[in-house]
Amino acid sequence: MTSIAVIGAGGRMGHFIVRAIEQTPDATVGAATEQTGHATIGRDAGEVAGLDAMGVTITDQLDAVSTTDAIIDFTFHSAVPKHVRAAQEAGKAFILGTTGLTDEEAASVHTAAESIPVVWAPNMSLGMNMLFAMVRQAAAGLSDLYDIEIVEAHHRHKQDAPSGTALGLAENAAAGRGVSLDDVADYGRHGMTGERVPGRIGIHAIRAGDIVGDHSVIFATDGERLELTHRAGSRSIFAVGAVKAALWATGKPAGLYNMQDVLGLSQAGG
Repeated sequence: MTSIAVIGAGGRMGHFIVRAIEQTPDATVGAATEQTGHATIGRDAGEVAGLDAMGVTITDQLDAVSTTDAIIDFTFHSAVPKHVRAAQEAGKAFILGTTGLTDEEAASVHTAAESIPVVWAPNMSLGMNMLFAMVRQAAAGLSDLYDIEIVEAHHRHKQDAPSGTALGLAENAAAGRGVSLDDVADYGRHGMTGERVPGRIGIHAIRAGDIVGDHSVIFATDGERLELTHRAGSRSIFAVGAVKAALWATGKPAGLYNMQDVLGLSQAGG
């Protein structure tokens, strides 16, 4: 039985993760944490997630993760260095689903991966990770006469743009063409931009309502258009993938992994 700590157990994703763990026969919630002052501190993690009481109290003490086998974190980017450091000090596998990290915050994740297994992916849904591989294959197989445009949509509360998943898709498209995304990316367009420059990859963000996450990759040329789309209907799909990653990472050598490693697919995680 793999014991998993849920960081941010009082939040929306925390609820989904707790439920996903409870629905997984080989996993159990071993610890649950929240930031100091959060309204759920002192409450049972199961009850907070809408389940029966499970005997795990939400705490603001990060050292609680040391009693578990793996740690899942989908919290805000600025808190990631503190969380990954706690995992590093405890010697536990760390599963990170947070995007929008600064270079300094990302560096803390890479440093931790030198001593513990870290699974970090822009999107942990199984379907999306299949899409990563499909986009790379399509970009490699279609000529440069096909324009590539990526459109993503999320709820009004999302604070980073474009999404980490959209960037992952763009990185796979660029990799399929054998180029660096930094050299070909166009982030939205405004004003007199002139004609589209061949070989560029467009990335566009929509923020509206309660959209969980829609991503489309368009390959278009004269006479035809190929569209590959993934639509997330519930955050539960990300939680299921995170739990799968936690089970996989427990006991693995130190290193930085992604969901392609977890699923045994070719490297296409972005």
